[in-house]
Amino acid sequence: MARIDQRDARNAEGAWFVDTRCIDCGTCHQLVPELFAAVGDQSVVAVQPGGPDAEHRAWLAAEACPTQSIGRTPRAPRPTGLYPLHVDGPVYDLGHTSEASFGATSYLVLRPQGNLMVDAPRFTRALTAPLDVLGGVAHVLLTHRDDVADAPRWAERYGARVWIHEADRSAAPGASDLLRGEEPVFVAPGVVAVPVPGHTRGSVVFAVDDTWLFTGDSLAWSHRRHDLVAFRDACWYSWEEQTRSLGRLAATASFTWVLPGHGARVCLDPDDAHHRLVRLVARMGRRAD
Repeated sequence: MARIDQRDARNAEGAWFVDTRCIDCGTCHQLVPELFAAVGDQSVVAVQPGGPDAEHRAWLAAEACPTQSIGRTPRAPRPTGLYPLHVDGPVYDLGHTSEASFGATSYLVLRPQGNLMVDAPRFTRALTAPLDVLGGVAHVLLTHRDDVADAPRWAERYGARVWIHEADRSAAPGASDLLRGEEPVFVAPGVVAVPVPGHTRGSVVFAVDDTWLFTGDSLAWSHRRHDLVAFRDACWYSWEEQTRSLGRLAATASFTWVLPGHGARVCLDPDDAHHRLVRLVARMGRRAD
């Protein structure tokens, strides 16, 4: 619950606010950029919501916030059923991000052969009930060590297989399936794991039906730049390796959606997505140490 006594003075005047417990993970302003923004070392309400649709979107940000730092005064009952939030086709945003993963977004993908959870949200009854209705989870796909969060609890509830690259396995020692090396691996029908070492040594992207690309912290969309980006200042293993591995991805993968853990998601024409990724790799190469 947000703390009105810790309301940041930089919030726009009005009912909605972000308190100073915010860790500036970026979840709110990536999800609802028309209302929230980063200011200095945290996020704030930049524009107060006007009307029911904007109010609903503010509630989406509040429900997703890992520190529960977003609120309104006077207090009002939080709507139910905010998440899972439909994104496109079989893909849903699970919200309920975890402070343990610095607010990383996780996803549910509905599949006839068994649903996928890509990275993990907080374990909460607000999600277990709808996931039960949607058929549970057959595979938990971990893009890298930073975004494991409550994956073991979700896997235990649904008896799901857990996939992670062996280079990051210490973050998920109970994982049932280890990816190795740099070769793509089919983990389920239409689902390919592509190792992309760089952000961490064991970073992986997961491509579903050559349409939806789940990128963890290796690739994202920037609202500010209106382009694909990689995070040079949050590259924990090797920028050179990340440049190389994203170049290999550009040469082999076809996708429409970029669905990251951190950063904004975007839907692009496949050719545009390819060309943007090629140009990003070129820019990354010029910034190599």
